[in-house]
Amino acid sequence: MILYPNAKINIGLNILKRRNDGYHDISSVFYPIYNLYDILEVIPSSNFSFTCSGISTSKTNNICIKAYEILNQDFDIGNVSIHLEKRIPIGAGLGGGSSDASFLLKALNVLFNLKMSKNQLNEYAKKIGADCPFFIDNTPKHVTGVGDIMKNLDLNLSGYDIKFTFPEISISTAEAYKNVIPKNSENNLMQYINEPISKWKENIKNDFEESIFKNHPSLNKLKKEIYSKGAIYASMTGSGSVLYGLFNK
Repeated sequence: MILYPNAKINIGLNILKRRNDGYHDISSVFYPIYNLYDILEVIPSSNFSFTCSGISTSKTNNICIKAYEILNQDFDIGNVSIHLEKRIPIGAGLGGGSSDASFLLKALNVLFNLKMSKNQLNEYAKKIGADCPFFIDNTPKHVTGVGDIMKNLDLNLSGYDIKFTFPEISISTAEAYKNVIPKNSENNLMQYINEPISKWKENIKNDFEESIFKNHPSLNKLKKEIYSKGAIYASMTGSGSVLYGLFNK
């Protein structure tokens, strides 16, 4: 079975508070990007194996291995051979690793006829990582909690070109959260997301930008360049470092 785990972008990302468990409550809109994807091949095998190509990634501590082990522990599905062609940049805020893991859960569910519902798949995805449940349904969502509480969102950006800038900077999630200052945003993200995109620039913010742009001034410069090229809205996605711009087609 071959699948194409896609990326996502964040439209607005407010870090509301640090929780007692060390995680953070957020408010964000996740939007799937179907034309930016990895390639994942999964087949039953006599021995377990995980290999990868493309962008360099861990072969021994990969999130796909974690996803397989979680299901195998409960269902004893047996060995599989997994190959990942990594195309989505790592440490970019595009959710590539989370997408890989969730797509693997969906593949194993089909391959071994586990008959799990979306709700069951979501519960397993939560065990793997905070962003993973989004990629089970893989449609626009308003995301709260630690990224695990999702509400369907009627948002369609197909009338716009989404163009990416890929800096040669990798920012770990740990680094990003270490420097961000949580604050209960006065902005109501869901109010502004339904307004014309021309108003997003002034009202929809990614809270990570403030601290990350201080440590990496080149990213702030790149964002300004995106606007100078005619973007209606530009932002860093997730905890960075990739930036995107929305342009009229």
